[in-house]
Amino acid sequence: MTDEFRERALYYHRHPVPGKLQIQPTKRMVNQLDLALAYSPGVALACEEIIKDPSEAASYTTRGNLVGVVTNGTAVLGLGPIGPLASKPVMEGKAVLFKKFAGIDVFDIEINETDPDKFVDIVAALEPTFGGINLEDIRAPECFDIERKLRDRMSIPVMHDDQHGTAICVAAAVRNGLLLIDKRIEDVRLVGSGAGAAALACVDLLVAMGLRQEHVTLCDIDGVVYRDRENMDPYKERYAVDGNARVLDDVIDGADVFLGLSAPRVLKPEQVKRMADRPLIMALANPEPEIRPELVREVRPDAIIGTGRSDYPNQINNVLVFPYMFRGALDVGATDINEAMKIACVEALADLVMEEADEEVAAAYGGGQLRFGPDYLIPKPFDARLIAEVPLRVAKAAMDSGVATRPIEDLDAYRHRLETYVFRSGLVMKPVFERAAREPRRLVYAEGESMRVLRAVQVLRDDGIIARPLLLGRREVIETTIRDMGLHIVCDKDFDVLDPSNNPNYERDWQDYHRIMERKSVSPADARAVILTRTTALATLLLHRGDVDGMIGGVNGGFHEHLRYVRNVIGLAPGLRDFSAVNLLITPKGSIFITDTYVTYEPSAEHIAQTTRMAADVVRRFGLTPKAALLSHSNFGSSSAPSAQKMRDALQILFESEPGLEVEGEMHSDAAISEEIRERIFPNSRLKGSANLLVMPDLDAANIAFNLVKAMGDAVNVGPILAGVARPAHVLTQSVTVRGIVNMSAIAVVDAQEYETARDSMKA
Repeated sequence: MTDEFRERALYYHRHPVPGKLQIQPTKRMVNQLDLALAYSPGVALACEEIIKDPSEAASYTTRGNLVGVVTNGTAVLGLGPIGPLASKPVMEGKAVLFKKFAGIDVFDIEINETDPDKFVDIVAALEPTFGGINLEDIRAPECFDIERKLRDRMSIPVMHDDQHGTAICVAAAVRNGLLLIDKRIEDVRLVGSGAGAAALACVDLLVAMGLRQEHVTLCDIDGVVYRDRENMDPYKERYAVDGNARVLDDVIDGADVFLGLSAPRVLKPEQVKRMADRPLIMALANPEPEIRPELVREVRPDAIIGTGRSDYPNQINNVLVFPYMFRGALDVGATDINEAMKIACVEALADLVMEEADEEVAAAYGGGQLRFGPDYLIPKPFDARLIAEVPLRVAKAAMDSGVATRPIEDLDAYRHRLETYVFRSGLVMKPVFERAAREPRRLVYAEGESMRVLRAVQVLRDDGIIARPLLLGRREVIETTIRDMGLHIVCDKDFDVLDPSNNPNYERDWQDYHRIMERKSVSPADARAVILTRTTALATLLLHRGDVDGMIGGVNGGFHEHLRYVRNVIGLAPGLRDFSAVNLLITPKGSIFITDTYVTYEPSAEHIAQTTRMAADVVRRFGLTPKAALLSHSNFGSSSAPSAQKMRDALQILFESEPGLEVEGEMHSDAAISEEIRERIFPNSRLKGSANLLVMPDLDAANIAFNLVKAMGDAVNVGPILAGVARPAHVLTQSVTVRGIVNMSAIAVVDAQEYETARDSMKA
C-alpha cells in the first residue's frame, strides 16, 4: 500500500467522526407523548408482552434484526493475532456490510478473552440481546469448538463466517465448475493446500454435498495431512490419509480439484500440468493466490479458475453469503444455521448464474458478459438479485428443516419485501468502479490545474480506473501544485499535460473549432481566442476528434457556460431534443436519482418523457431496475393545473413508448417513496415498492429538491450525470468534491466503454 493510500484510509476512519458506525433512533421523539411512549410509562407495556411471550421480543425490540459480530482478535484478516481492540475497525467494517447489503443492524463486540470456554460463556450470556451471532476472525482450532458449543447452548443462529461464508461460495463455484466440465462430485479427487478453519469448512460442506471423504487429500504448512502425524487436531484428523506422500508435489497428480486457502505461489505451473483433464483450481490466498490465473492458462488452457481477488473472474467473496444468510435466518426466527440452510445458500448462488442476467445486472458489469461459463461460475457481489433470491431460499430451508420459529406464509410477498433492500444500499457505485477498472479509458480534464482534479487523478491512478489522463493547464503550475500537495503522481509518467498557451496543434485546433462554429457567428479570431483561453472548448474538441475517450469539465465556472461548448462541439445523441442532468443521491435511507437538475427550465410533456427514458438508462447503468415517479403538486388527478396535466401527458407518452418501464404519476413525493401511502390513495398503481427515479416538472423543482435532500439528508451526491450527449462528456459544478470527481470519472469511463461497443456494433 502506498503512503497516499495509507493517508486516505486513516483520514477516512477519523473524519468527519471517528469510526464507521453510529446509533440512530427509529421512532420519533419530538414531544412529551413520544417520550412517554418510548420510555416510562409506555415501555413497561412492551416489557409485559415479552414476559408473557418471549418470542414477542422480535415484535417490540430490534432483536429480530440485530446481529452481534463477535471476535477475540486472534486471527484477523491476515494481520494475525492483533487482539480485540485493534480488530475493532474490521468488525465495524463487517457491520457496515451487513447493513448496506441486507438492512441488518449490528453491534460489534470485541472480547478480551482467549480462553475458549470463557469466551463461550461470555457470548452465550449475550443471547437476550441478539437475533444472531456472526463469529469473526477467531483462530483455528479453537473456532471449531467455540462455534459448536455456542450452537449447542444458544437458540439463535450462530455462524463463524470465516468458515462457512467461504465454504458456501467455494461449494457454489465447485458445483457449477464440475457441471461445466461434466464431472460428478462423487467421482472427483480434491487436493487442498491449507487445513485451517476455512479450508476444513469448505471440505466438510463439499462432503455433505456428495464429495467422497476418501477422495480428499489435504496439505498444510507441515505437508500432507497423514495418519498418525504429530501435532494433529481432531478436525484435521478426519481427513488424514494413509501412505508415504508427504508434500503437495506427491499428491497433485491426477487431481480434479485444487482448493487453496494457504499461502502465495505454493502451486507451481508444472504441478498444474499434472492435474486431471479440465482441472478446477480455487486459488484463494489473498492478496496473492497460490498461483496466478495467467500462469495456469499458459500450461492448462482447459482449466477453470477462481480466486479471492476482484480483478479476476470468479471471485470467492464472503459478502455473497453472510448478509443474505442472516437475513433469511432472522426473518423466520431461526434457532440455528444448519446444513440444509447452507446447502440452500449454495444452490441459490449456483442457480443465479444459470439464469440470464437481466438488463440492469448485465449493464452494471459490462453488458453481455454475464453468461454461465468458465469465467462466470458464481454471481457478482453487486448482483441486485442476490437479496431477493438467497434469503428466500435460506428462509424456506429453515422452515422445511424445522428450525424456524416464525414461518413465513406468503413467500411471494416476502420476496417483494426483500427487493426493497436493493434501493437502500449505499454501495450503488461499486459495480461502476469495478467495470471501469477492468477496461480503463483515456479522459481529458478541462481544469487540470485544480487541486481537486489533481487529487482525484491521484486516486484514479492508484485504483487503476482511468488510463493515462490528459490534463489541460500550465505544466509548471500543475507540477508545483502536485509538489505542494505532497502527491506522488508524475507528469509524463502518470498523466499527460497540454498547455493551451503552448499547444503544438494550436493551428489545427482553432481551425477545426472554427469549421464547427462558423455558422454560429464565430469568426476565425473568435475561434483562436476560444481555443487559447477556454479549456472546456479545447477538451470538447479533443473528444470530438477522438484524441481522448471522455471528458470531465465544469470544476470552475458556471454549469451552462461549460455546457455550451459540449452542446456546440459534441452535440446531442441521434434522435434527442436536449440534454438532461441526472443526480444520484446516496442517503442513509437509500439511493435516489433526480432529474432534470440543471439543463431545461420549462420542459414540455414530450421533453419530460424523453428525460425519463434517458434517466432510466442511467439507473440501469448502476445495476438497478428503474422505478420512475413523475412528481407534481397534484396526486393522481387531484389538480387540473397545467403543470399537473403536463405530467399526466408525459405519463401517457411513456405508457405508449416504453411499456416495459415501471413508471407512475403524477404524484406527491411522499407517495413516490412510500408504497403504503400510494396503496391508500391509489391502490392500482403500476409502481411497486419505493421509486428510485424522481422526475421533476421543471428545473426549479428538481434543483431545489436535489439540494435540499443533499443538505438535510446527509447525502452523497454523484453527478450531475449528463445524459443525451453524443460522446462521453460530463459537466460538473463548482461545489464538486474530490470524491465527486472520482465518481464521475468512473462513470465517464463506463460511458466510453458503452460508446465504443455501440459504435463497433454499428460498424459490424
